[in-house]
Amino acid sequence: MTRQNQAYATPVTLGVNLLITLVLGGIVLTISSCRQETAEPVIDDTPYVYDLPAGFPTPPLSVENPQTQAKVELGRRLFYDPILSADQTISCNSCHRQELAFADDQPITAGVEGRLGFRNAPTLVNLAYASLVHKDGGVPKLDMQAGTPIEDALEMDLSIFTAAERLNANADYRDAFIRAFGREADAFTITRALAAFQRTFISGNSPYDQYRYQNQAMALAETAKRGMELFFSDELACSTCHGGFNFSDQSFTNNGSKLDYSSDLGRYRVTLDSLDIGKFRVPTLRNVALTAPYMHDGSFPDLESVIAHYNTGGQGHAWQDDRIRPLALSTQQQADLKAFLEALTDETFVTNPVFGPS
Repeated sequence: MTRQNQAYATPVTLGVNLLITLVLGGIVLTISSCRQETAEPVIDDTPYVYDLPAGFPTPPLSVENPQTQAKVELGRRLFYDPILSADQTISCNSCHRQELAFADDQPITAGVEGRLGFRNAPTLVNLAYASLVHKDGGVPKLDMQAGTPIEDALEMDLSIFTAAERLNANADYRDAFIRAFGREADAFTITRALAAFQRTFISGNSPYDQYRYQNQAMALAETAKRGMELFFSDELACSTCHGGFNFSDQSFTNNGSKLDYSSDLGRYRVTLDSLDIGKFRVPTLRNVALTAPYMHDGSFPDLESVIAHYNTGGQGHAWQDDRIRPLALSTQQQADLKAFLEALTDETFVTNPVFGPS
């Protein structure tokens, strides 16, 4: 991978004396020499300024990839452009749709030529706060993540180097990369531009937020309020995993959704520790009502089935988390929990044009 600080430079001619003798009517007009200097690329390093919801901390800063407006706008173009797939038929947006909180409504989203992988597309909401990326935490930071779906044969199936060649052949893209990074498209700049755009996906204006942080007493219906009390209760302990401003502690947990995880071993694929079989990242619950189907493989079609799963205590896998146990919730209590989860939907986020195509 090209180093971050490698500067872009156009071809130069240095230290060459150019001798021109023009004879017009027997008269020597001039003899001159010139030295042609290389122009430094002009980088637009205008910082991107977050407008954070109440209760949200500033996202961790990337030292190697400072957040700038130019990078965000470049990443936005790339996110919606099928140029990054082998047959130029799918884009990042094909699996991560804004109206669905940058998730998808299919258990498994098809890649190029209809190829299917084995995991449900996750929401990208508040991804700027993630310490490890992917459901198994296999990518150490967001700045590197985009290379995985681009090169995955079951997703976009395109060499990142071929992607760079395509982008650099486009004058507009080439200029945009130079303006954002000071050099052309390459493996580093492509993934960092996409990361910069995804870091802007901050969502925190749901009815729950309006009720808790904006003093809007009528923002939550009574059934959602009852569901909120259940959710945060010691008896259910939902918030021990789905806690904090983002409703996730970012841990990896086996929630007992399967008895047999042989089709996808989860965190074990990264650590090779047998105790990590069936463990997946605890997802954020923000906008969860929009991101069905659920679980790592999209096997739960709706919120009712998710709540029923936890109410019955899971499938009983050997390494199932001890907190997953029968809850004995009544039908009304399950409906109240669903109402609360629906109250985590941020309509302003999923309709905001700044997150849509440029």
